[in-house]
Amino acid sequence: MTLYSRVRPLAFKLPPERAHTLGKQALRGVQATYPTRALVSYAYQYDHPALEVDLFGTTFPNPVGVAAGFDKNAEVTHALEALGFGFVEIGTVTPYSQTGNDRPRLFRLREDRAMVNRMGFNGHGMDRVKSRLERDGVPGFPLGVNVGKMNTSTEGEAIEDYRRVFDRLSPFADYVVVNVSCPNTPEKFDESSPDHLRAIFETLEEENDTGRPILVKIGPDSPEESILDLVDIVTEFDVDGIVATNTTTERDGLESPNREEWGGLSGEPLADRSTALVRTLAEYTDGELPIVGVGGVDSAERAYEKIRAGASLVQLYTGFVYEGPSTAKQINRGLVDLLERDGFSSVEDAVGADLE
Repeated sequence: MTLYSRVRPLAFKLPPERAHTLGKQALRGVQATYPTRALVSYAYQYDHPALEVDLFGTTFPNPVGVAAGFDKNAEVTHALEALGFGFVEIGTVTPYSQTGNDRPRLFRLREDRAMVNRMGFNGHGMDRVKSRLERDGVPGFPLGVNVGKMNTSTEGEAIEDYRRVFDRLSPFADYVVVNVSCPNTPEKFDESSPDHLRAIFETLEEENDTGRPILVKIGPDSPEESILDLVDIVTEFDVDGIVATNTTTERDGLESPNREEWGGLSGEPLADRSTALVRTLAEYTDGELPIVGVGGVDSAERAYEKIRAGASLVQLYTGFVYEGPSTAKQINRGLVDLLERDGFSSVEDAVGADLE
């Protein structure tokens, strides 16, 4: 039994958003000094050459990252590095600060090892995030920036929102993700329509003088035909990758009373569905388009499923909440064992191993 497994019942007595805030405060304490970061790194980092992934023009020390939503405002990136993750994606970052939806807006589904959130793009805005990155410096592992629009923006204004955040924060990023699939923001227009996507990518293509890798984050709820149409647009504009998937609005097979809360569902119930979509995308693109697999990753086995289905990297958030600070170390150590069991010399060799 780990220390976190003893502490978790106490943490789970708190409202989820309050517990998240306290957790980030603890992580800010971790990264406040070099000795504390070094001590945590010694305890939680697990390094192995088989885990390294070369992608997007940089080297990821391991394929296990923290998904957007956990560290929206780039407050604890150095602490997450110390905990052994291979990268972090901050955001979703919007041009200005906004409060998001009314509380409560984050719910645990303990019986299902899941969460429902309807945060609604709450965050500090691009200027405060930029100032924080300038003051604290970027972490020593790859940093992704997830960019979004203001909740009040029209379709035309949304394009300018993406451009402005990209312009302000892409110099700090190893890759940038366009988030057009959040189920928790006002539906003023179809964010994933072909015309809207083309306008986004045309705008960012003109803005991207330095060739920063651009990815798009997709949801799991659209029909397969619509998702593959999106992939065609992605390849048309030479977008560098896909993050699959965002949260889902489906509630099939859940047991927790909180299953009735509206918002995006994450965690264990999403695992198989997101892995199936990773496989569909990898097969459709012949494994040529990098995929970051998200949804239900809470163990080495779950991460390995997504890698073998075609994901070069994986991300988690809910799994971190349930498994605690040793999550990355446990997954990475388990991945090395699974790679050795199956005769792979590296994660890169295992990517897409289950594709026909």
